[in-house]
Amino acid sequence: MLNLNTRRVPLKTQYLISIGLVIIVASACQYMSNYFGYRVVALVLLMTTSIIAMLFDFMPVMVASILSAIIWNFLFIPPLYTFHINNTEDFLMFLLYFVIALVNAVLTFKIKKAESKFRDKEEKENSIKLYNTLLSSLSHELRTPISTIIGAVDTLKENKEKLSIGNQYILLDEIDKASFRLNRQVENLLNISRLEGGVLKPNFDWCDINELINSVIQMQSQAEDHRVEFKENDSMPLVKVDAGLLGQAIHNILHNAIQYTPPDTLIKIDTNFQGNNCIITIEDQGEGFPEEEIPLAFDKFYRLPNSKPGGSGLGLSIAKGFVEAHGGKITLSNIPNGGAKFLIEIPVETTFINKLKNE
Repeated sequence: MLNLNTRRVPLKTQYLISIGLVIIVASACQYMSNYFGYRVVALVLLMTTSIIAMLFDFMPVMVASILSAIIWNFLFIPPLYTFHINNTEDFLMFLLYFVIALVNAVLTFKIKKAESKFRDKEEKENSIKLYNTLLSSLSHELRTPISTIIGAVDTLKENKEKLSIGNQYILLDEIDKASFRLNRQVENLLNISRLEGGVLKPNFDWCDINELINSVIQMQSQAEDHRVEFKENDSMPLVKVDAGLLGQAIHNILHNAIQYTPPDTLIKIDTNFQGNNCIITIEDQGEGFPEEEIPLAFDKFYRLPNSKPGGSGLGLSIAKGFVEAHGGKITLSNIPNGGAKFLIEIPVETTFINKLKNE
């Protein structure tokens, strides 16, 4: 069975296409009638209605089936251009054609209905698997920061007088990091829900990409373990983007690089403007991705095999969704000398002043 989305075509259009296809095929058969008889035409018209039945809803198929039977009788069964049938054999053949056309429409409809139920069941099973994966991942991701916060708070409450100021600051710092981690997981859940619900609508406004990237770098609580290098591109114009969505996308990619590359390695961020595209590249000095895993990197809940604990596998998927919400694209490749390279390309509107500068 063809797996096409033609059933989403408006019903009126389905009727027009179905009727038009039957008329076109019948006209072609009439033109070629010198080369084959009217019994062969019946097979050709039945094949046409079968194709229509695979594509469209029940009623357009019924109309096409009835129309094909009428046309076959009027144009091809002797005497021509009448609805009268002299030969008993031809009359029985016409009745048989009519019944086969209707049965074909009904059976095809029932098969598509059964397939639809099967797909719904399969989608539900896949959704259950995805949510089980999510719950399994989040059970660790949420439990760890919550346990850290509870433990640190209990220690502060029970040993406040015994703890030095330095130790109290250490515990408060752990609470701060755990809270940030917990907040990130909640934001990921909210963001993936927005993407899957189709309710994400970018709020475009003028933005300085250099300032946006600097603010994202400052938000990274783990960035002190790595060397994040970003040199502002003074030739970058102001662009119209959703700073919140784009900033979150960059944040997720940068966080992924920090989490999965060795400490003290370099993460380099560059910006450029080509044509009407704002281009942002993020390169790290990690081990890169296995080539066969690159197409899966942006899938929900995907994590590299044997990767260290931590992460729900939603960050890159959300980054991709936010970039695509801008009409852009994000690609991943390996750097020949080692490391991964994320390339973000977004078509943008620029300020009039900067356009004059470029001219």
